[in-house]
Amino acid sequence: MAQPTALPVIDISRFSAPDADRDSFLAELRAAAHEVGFFYVTGHGVPVSLQDEILGAARTFFALPEERRLEIENVNSPQFRGYTRTGTEHTGGNADWREQIDIGPERAALDTGPHDPAYLRLIGPNQWPSAQPELREIVLRWQAEALRVSREVLRALAAALGQDEGYFDTWFDDEAAVYVKIVHYPPRVAQDADQGVGAHKDYGYLALLQQDEVGGLQVQREDGEWIDAPPVPGAFVLNIGEMLEIATQGYLKATQHRVVSPQSGVERFSIPFFLGPRLDAVVEPLHLPTELAARSRGVTDDPNNPLLAAYGENAVVGWLRSHPRVAERWWADVLVEQGGAR
Repeated sequence: MAQPTALPVIDISRFSAPDADRDSFLAELRAAAHEVGFFYVTGHGVPVSLQDEILGAARTFFALPEERRLEIENVNSPQFRGYTRTGTEHTGGNADWREQIDIGPERAALDTGPHDPAYLRLIGPNQWPSAQPELREIVLRWQAEALRVSREVLRALAAALGQDEGYFDTWFDDEAAVYVKIVHYPPRVAQDADQGVGAHKDYGYLALLQQDEVGGLQVQREDGEWIDAPPVPGAFVLNIGEMLEIATQGYLKATQHRVVSPQSGVERFSIPFFLGPRLDAVVEPLHLPTELAARSRGVTDDPNNPLLAAYGENAVVGWLRSHPRVAERWWADVLVEQGGAR
């Protein structure tokens, strides 16, 4: 099979089209998700005005003085919410050259005991900057739209895999563990210091990304080469997460991707959204049609990144690995149980 040189474009509005075009659409979506694992989504119905609004809010926040940003630093949050300084999140063991805000569903923290699952400690409130009170409303409005689009794509994927389109809905009620990042990539400090975000896979079901006009996202092909995913005005980038790889026994694969730091004098803003299920979800393999099952590649066996079918356990591992400062302050007991941060 020829290796792709660009990401496919999927018009999600065709999911509601008459039968003949819907079948063609499902075939295109299935091919994009199976062969590449990354694709652009158009026809999603999210107003351009809202997309502009959240990028404007991101630029406003990261232009605040550092002391105002640090009011909501994530080391204050056991749930890993809030602001992360540049260079303090790690991917592949190396520091990423970005700063960001992590935002999840607005919920109260639970009063957990020693016998409760550790993942319940991920539930809790967000932190919002006092210097930008409008940020909360803008982000939660955008988050709701990103959730709607991601759920629609997930339903379309279920249909494309020969399932009822509501197959995955059980785990995506009001307790679903979705979250948003608002990200700023400063210019690189040296020509060879290009890790905005190191190579990684996403561990939920789907990820949705809104980019600004700068670009920098790269996707790894099966032959190991990297292809660019430049911004397409109005479109989102969506990719398959590890939970879908487990559910389809590798027919869909979570694809490695990275972000290359902007050049000197250039900065980049992006807003990724991660569609995770309830924290108590346990992914079970679905029964693929025979012709699709024959093309399943099996779940990736990587000792440095074991894929866990229990979503909450997978999520805890990911957060502890990515944010060691938060882990050491609030999760020391879990680190001891796991033999140290991974």
